[in-house]
Amino acid sequence: MENFVQKLSKYEKALLALFLLTLPLVNPWVRGDGVGYYAFARAPLIEHRLDFRQDWMNANESFRMWRVSGQGDSGSIDQDQYTSTGHLNNHFAVGPAILWAPFLIVTHAIVKTADALGGHIRADGFSRPYLVTMALATALYGFGALWISFHLARKYLPEHWAFAATLGIWFASSLPVYMYFNPSWSHAHSAFIVALFLWYWLRTRGERTLLQWVILGAIGGLMMDVYYINAVVLLLPFVESMAAYFSAIQRGEISRAGSMLFANALFSVTLLAAFLPTLITKKIIYGSFRNFGYGVPWYWSSPAFFKVALSSDHGFLAWTPILALAVVGLALFARTDRTLALGLGGVFLLYVYAIGCYADWDGLSSFGNRFFISLTPIFVIGLAAFFDWVAKAMRPQRAPWAVATATAIFVAGNFGMIFQWGTHLIPPRGPISWRVAAYNQVAVVPVMATGMLKSYFTSRSRLMNRIEQQDVRQLQYQKSGEMP
Repeated sequence: MENFVQKLSKYEKALLALFLLTLPLVNPWVRGDGVGYYAFARAPLIEHRLDFRQDWMNANESFRMWRVSGQGDSGSIDQDQYTSTGHLNNHFAVGPAILWAPFLIVTHAIVKTADALGGHIRADGFSRPYLVTMALATALYGFGALWISFHLARKYLPEHWAFAATLGIWFASSLPVYMYFNPSWSHAHSAFIVALFLWYWLRTRGERTLLQWVILGAIGGLMMDVYYINAVVLLLPFVESMAAYFSAIQRGEISRAGSMLFANALFSVTLLAAFLPTLITKKIIYGSFRNFGYGVPWYWSSPAFFKVALSSDHGFLAWTPILALAVVGLALFARTDRTLALGLGGVFLLYVYAIGCYADWDGLSSFGNRFFISLTPIFVIGLAAFFDWVAKAMRPQRAPWAVATATAIFVAGNFGMIFQWGTHLIPPRGPISWRVAAYNQVAVVPVMATGMLKSYFTSRSRLMNRIEQQDVRQLQYQKSGEMP
């Protein structure tokens, strides 16, 4: 361990230190969509089958109010929550549960052993050891995404700009909300697995062995298990392969084209095999491999392309403006690696289009547009390229101060918006008023933040219950058609 630390650069050590210092922010609760994600880990571990009844009954109130009639243990799950196979309608992805599984299995064994020795800890998946493990694992995956993204960026750009970009995306995007505050959701896992896929694809780009194609396929399948829309990232190996076919045929190297075809077939088979956990669970729950349980339509011919980016209803550029610099940086990155810049830019644009086709493109209850957390490594590379461009356009001694100041402003603004969103100073769902948000940033957040931060560390359960009740009231108003 000591040798490992000694080999790290000062920037790597700083990233590790920051991660350890931020661990107290981890919030071990299961809430909202996270109920469905966590159920895929808890039910097989505790119930030994896909029986989610206890997850629904123990869920937070704003989740239960649409699914459970009555209060407490006397409540009953609504019949419309059951599918034709008799299972509960859990349409969430199984991938996060796969990533949590190694940690939760160890925790379950420890809890069972402690209980046998008189520890009296409930081995039901809901007691604190399980929730703390889940939350810490999510934070670890979020940090893994940042760590890989940093190393990808520094491969092509100066290390200090890669470090600054990593900090910027870490603290000035939507990532911290789903890395720390809502750890039972899938987005930190998604950022990690996309970063891992991108890293391995780049590491083996050029001459990839058959075994490396298999490994890439396995990562790609898991990437889709975690978040289905991550299939967009498969554009990278697809275009790479098409270019290789074209080159081989143009040169008359038919055997090389045949070898590539076999490698692609092997990749596809492995990809499908790794995606089987999703297909199997869908077959069990819905009776069909093709039924993913989402009743929300996709409008392929009328995407909300610009709304996704700029709308006050969780537009990712409007809510987290540091991403605008990252997007500009993707174009600037073409000066460093034109082919890679085109590939990453293509993935980004296709991702924006795909999310824009989704009826719930705003993410409903979302900080910023949470869907775009998956593209964390792409944003880190883009932001590092932007910082590098700024540095070359300025006097060398001024560039670090300018980048540090700008990043600090974005981070401070983001934390202010997180505070407003979390405390319902601005509505967590639907469009917000920028005038109200701006006023709150200056006049309300500085006054309330200190006391709320103290409560977060000293009486977190009470604070979380208060936030939950605020959310319930808003949902009740929406359900009744009245304004809060």
